[in-house]
Amino acid sequence: MKATLRAPASRAGAVRPVASLKSAVSRVASVAGVSIASLAVTLSAHANVTVKLGADSGALAFVPATVTVKAGETIDFVNNAGFPHNVVFDEDAVPAGVNADAISRGDLLNAPGETYSLKLSTPGEYGYYCEPHQGAGMVGKIVVQ
Repeated sequence: MKATLRAPASRAGAVRPVASLKSAVSRVASVAGVSIASLAVTLSAHANVTVKLGADSGALAFVPATVTVKAGETIDFVNNAGFPHNVVFDEDAVPAGVNADAISRGDLLNAPGETYSLKLSTPGEYGYYCEPHQGAGMVGKIVVQ
């Protein structure tokens, strides 16, 4: 079934032209010089991955605990609940040749919404933890493809 938009009848029962939503969107996109598919690809290519520091429930956790990204994609760690938090990469849990100290955020994030952003370019698995809450199981993993 094709969805259509119809204007209400007015002026002695006259009906305005019918246009499908798809054709209307396509016309707008063509005026802008883009296709819907290219717009979707462009938006997804620049989307950051967000990891919450502290669950909405208050649990001491990275949410999600494991993320997969492409090399060079941005990961935003956002202080959410149960703070203060930090993001420390374990030197024994990063790919060979990666300096764990250089990619860690040892300073505590204290305020809600405070963010630490990171781009990883070396493929592999990166294990990290929150120093104040490591004993409570606040650990995470990033898989870089």
